[in-house]
Amino acid sequence: MHPEKIDPGLLGFDFDGVIADTAETFLRLACEKYSLCDIRPEDITDFNIEECIDIPEEIVAEIFRDILMDSVRFGLKPMPGAVSVLEELTEKNTVTVVTARPLSKPVHDWLENVLPSATLPRIRVVAMGAHDDKPRHIHEQGLRYFIDDRAETCIQLSKSNIHPIVFSQPWNHNRHQLEVVHSWQEIRTLCL
Repeated sequence: MHPEKIDPGLLGFDFDGVIADTAETFLRLACEKYSLCDIRPEDITDFNIEECIDIPEEIVAEIFRDILMDSVRFGLKPMPGAVSVLEELTEKNTVTVVTARPLSKPVHDWLENVLPSATLPRIRVVAMGAHDDKPRHIHEQGLRYFIDDRAETCIQLSKSNIHPIVFSQPWNHNRHQLEVVHSWQEIRTLCL
């Protein structure tokens, strides 16, 4: 278990699916660009979308490429409550984001677009380009706790002496027996 309150400087965050509502953006772009408008968030029961929804792999790849390369232009939104809680956490310590995205610039651009300017200097972004290499990067940042929406990543973290916390999403239900948070208000309660 973890102490009564977690120091935000020891807690890392995944970006897509935790800070940013990537599923909403994916579904909106699928509808707007490809007229695939009947998919609901709860239909995404696997992290690999093409495994649970009948969408051609190349369309999935193109939508994610758009989101990853220009999150601002494609209207990526923050998860409810993420902005205000990140503001509060950065008042206590630097917050670290470790993302499987290959480039940090689109994440920085997005953070500049949604967060108050006073918050930005207290957020560190590590773009590492691969889901399965997160433990190394998390250890390098000196983090002890990590919130991620990918159950497989959290299971891997638990085997690497990092305390994982799963951010509840339809694609991680019934895939683990780890600690779970359902909202940014619950994250706030863990730290403040």
